Amino acid sequence: MLKVIEYSGQSGRPQVAKDPVKLTALLYLKEALLRERYEACEELIATAKEFGAREFEVADLLEDPRRTPT
Repeated sequence: MLKVIEYSGQSGRPQVAKDPVKLTALLYLKEALLRERYEACEELIATAKEFGAREFEVADLLEDPRRTPT
């Protein structure tokens, strides 16, 4: 019997779960940040973390260069 070894081929960040609620919360967070609706961000971050979002996923959205004023 052959054993199958899964290899993602990525050597950077670990593989993360794709929970639909987490992804939706992160998407809404991205939209809130781009529209400068900061009052909703705290709740969206809490929801995303509750459903498995990792620190780097939230940090990547918060550090988005498109939000930097010119």
